[in-house]
Amino acid sequence: MGTQIQEAKLALRRQVREKLEAMAAANRATASDQACSLLSQQKLWEQARSVLFYAPFPRELDLWPLVANALAGGKTVALPRFIAESNLYVACEVRNPSADLKPGQFGLREPAEHCAPMAIYALDFVLVPGVAFDLHGRRLGRGKGFYDQLLAVVRGKSCGVAFDEQIVCEVPVETHDVPVDCILTPTRWIEL
Repeated sequence: MGTQIQEAKLALRRQVREKLEAMAAANRATASDQACSLLSQQKLWEQARSVLFYAPFPRELDLWPLVANALAGGKTVALPRFIAESNLYVACEVRNPSADLKPGQFGLREPAEHCAPMAIYALDFVLVPGVAFDLHGRRLGRGKGFYDQLLAVVRGKSCGVAFDEQIVCEVPVETHDVPVDCILTPTRWIEL
């Protein structure tokens, strides 16, 4: 059964990546702006005092403009930093994005070594990228399990972030897969 689930996940990853590759860069940018606007109107966003962002890959929904918004609003902002020795990500506080970030694992922006680690369980709101989500909060990641490890200890709300094209009927799951509490797309806010 595990092999069938793995094969279903691989097939779904291919299917969704093809859709994302077909999207024009201008459409991705417009959709990202719409998602930023929609998220900034949500009560969970307004009430959150500490937020874990992610640095997007080129074809991921980009909420990066909200980092400045969050800092200006007095929120504590954190980003994941990869720790090669443990093969895990840790959340680290970012106070000044221009001074606190450097290229990290997979070429993404990560907090520099001087950024203080934060307890994942202390974060109010965690923005979670993924390859696909379904309307039950199930998430298909890239296959390394990094976010499942983070989500397993989150006590605040977790929010899946995706283009509308990444919402599917059903995401195949295994016992270690952790669902999200809500989903943000450019056109929808779904609390589960």
